[in-house]
Amino acid sequence: MFVEAPFVVAVSRDGLHRFSKEPQESIELVEDLGVRGDAHAGTLVQHRSRVRRDPNQPNLRQVHLLQSDWLREAREAGHDVVPGSMGENVLTDGIDLLSLPEGTRLRLGDALVRITGLRNPCRQINDFSPGLLQLAVRRVDGVAIERRTGVMSVVERGGTVREGAPIRVELPDGPHSPLKAV
Repeated sequence: MFVEAPFVVAVSRDGLHRFSKEPQESIELVEDLGVRGDAHAGTLVQHRSRVRRDPNQPNLRQVHLLQSDWLREAREAGHDVVPGSMGENVLTDGIDLLSLPEGTRLRLGDALVRITGLRNPCRQINDFSPGLLQLAVRRVDGVAIERRTGVMSVVERGGTVREGAPIRVELPDGPHSPLKAV
């Protein structure tokens, strides 16, 4: 059986605070900042709801990564989604982002990001496409919540990321901690 190595499917950014981002040929990741030209780039939190609560907290959500199989599942459920629709900067294939431990580093071509946690799905997902939030958040065993809309990260080494770039996973030293919403 042939297993394909993880790779970048698409990259997106948007200079305005909108739900979706525009697909690009490439994006530039800037160390400690995020995606050059993206509304969520910065050393301090940039997501509007979080800025209202505390504008001085560190930005743990500089780069949003999402698995392409989630978009595929959403399309199969009748939702019109394409790369960038969910506000992700990097759409991936061949890697289960949600199962990675906190602190995992991903080499995206020559750039390096460190995963800080899970994206916390919000009502904007249903505003984008009614019913989509049900795919984004699932109850496990009737109690626990499974967040499925990707992971957030910070840039540790800048570089250009393009469609087709290889992804290399570097797990942190153990013991590993599961991802929590950030």
